[in-house]
Amino acid sequence: MNERIKFYQESVSSLITYKEASILICGGGDLDKTIFEKLGFIDVTICNLDSRLDESRFNPYKWKFENAETLSFDNSSFDYVVIHAAIHHASLPHKVITEMYRVAKIGILAIEARDSLLMQMIEKIGLTTNYEHAAVYYNDCIYGGVNNSDIPNFVYRWTEREIEKCIKSFAPHFIHKFKYRYGTAFPALPSSEKKGSLKLYFLKVVQPFYYIFVKIFPKQKNLFAFYIKKPNIPDDLFPWIVFDEKKQLFRFNKEWGDQKFKKK
Repeated sequence: MNERIKFYQESVSSLITYKEASILICGGGDLDKTIFEKLGFIDVTICNLDSRLDESRFNPYKWKFENAETLSFDNSSFDYVVIHAAIHHASLPHKVITEMYRVAKIGILAIEARDSLLMQMIEKIGLTTNYEHAAVYYNDCIYGGVNNSDIPNFVYRWTEREIEKCIKSFAPHFIHKFKYRYGTAFPALPSSEKKGSLKLYFLKVVQPFYYIFVKIFPKQKNLFAFYIKKPNIPDDLFPWIVFDEKKQLFRFNKEWGDQKFKKK
């Protein structure tokens, strides 16, 4: 099994154990359908911005044409929202995460690339790409880029801190729980690049050393899964926040403020 596919499957299997859960997959396609069927999930909706896809392709699962930056679903519509290798195709990657968070009831799972120091070095010496030209070229020069356009998208890579800052800014009422997984798929240039033969040869030479290095320093691996658990009210509220059940509103806890700031 391909390293990337194996990492995706193992991440879903270990972080989403409830097979009857309702699942929304953003930026989904054939691979997502295959993995979730194999794992035995029943209630799955696959959505994508690709107009070439239709419901017949994903039976028995449901299909929706959706932009992950502006999902049409109500808050907490699905138990889990999942995305695999698609956030970096969005023009507003942080908005994709907050939309997934909004629509989920229990949690969200994303599999993307990690912005490690090693990956930054590999980028600088040109051994991997920052823009996905091949994705557009091999989609008839029409699809596959940013927001599925013909413009090659920037490959947005993530760190744990950036994810946590994004969610804490979006939902500052809560104490959040994050889980991370790390995996390896050896980075390489597309073999079809005419001028890449020397670089490809170099990558083959350094490959054994790469695997030794990332085994010692696992956070330098290039596959990255992050899971964000949706908080519960009132258990996961910060002490300076109270929830008004009658008005269904959050507000500042004045009693907490009095204890912290009021002069005795």
